[in-house]
Amino acid sequence: MRDMEGRVAIVTGGAGGIGSATARRLVERGVRVVVADRDEAGARRVADEIQAACGEAEGMFVDVTDEASVNALVDAAVARFSRLDIMFNNAGVFGDGARNFLDDPPEEYFRVVSINQHGVFYGMRAAARHMRQAGTGGVIINTASIYAFIADRNQLPYHASKAAVVAMTKAAALDLARYNIRVVAVAPGMVNTGLVDNWRQDERVWNTIQRAHMRRRMAEPDEIARVVAFLASDDARFINGHAICVDDGALSFKR
Repeated sequence: MRDMEGRVAIVTGGAGGIGSATARRLVERGVRVVVADRDEAGARRVADEIQAACGEAEGMFVDVTDEASVNALVDAAVARFSRLDIMFNNAGVFGDGARNFLDDPPEEYFRVVSINQHGVFYGMRAAARHMRQAGTGGVIINTASIYAFIADRNQLPYHASKAAVVAMTKAAALDLARYNIRVVAVAPGMVNTGLVDNWRQDERVWNTIQRAHMRRRMAEPDEIARVVAFLASDDARFINGHAICVDDGALSFKR
């Protein structure tokens, strides 16, 4: 199904996990994709794999904590493909998770917020400014988390950053509606990516994570990517300002 033929997307955090899976899903639907990551070699590797599979993609560097870098990414994407229709602000990190926030150095809070929250802010601004100037509208999709709505121990910076993403998504959707730009978010539960590798070593922790979902398993990256691709499509044209939970019902029952 190539229902988005000719459109152009940027995917940040595109070198692995949800980002790379989404880049592949979008390309399958006819989108030309810029795979962007601080790991430039990884981004180029994913883009090369997409090209080998007869898709159209370009790997590029971005540091989402640096507004100038995000602006340069959008400019480079438009220079390469002549337009921008979809911005997926996906780059993110977990907090350290080892200490109560009373004992965490402030630097840990600022590190997480600078990537998860400020990176989304910069990405929305850069993409929306181009879309407004082009007059073509577009879709901005942000990666939030079910942790925007619930609390876990030792993850205050992560909770703060993802709750901010949900609030920014709503506010940006209202500000940008006049330009025919939709802004939505996905809020995954736990996803089987490299971000959870440290927890695989502890069977008790790993089992707890699995049980947090109704069907007792975490999501695979492609299961999130399918929802992102839907939200980017015209089938979702009346979904705006919402964070869509992709969590196998994790928010809906008491564990």
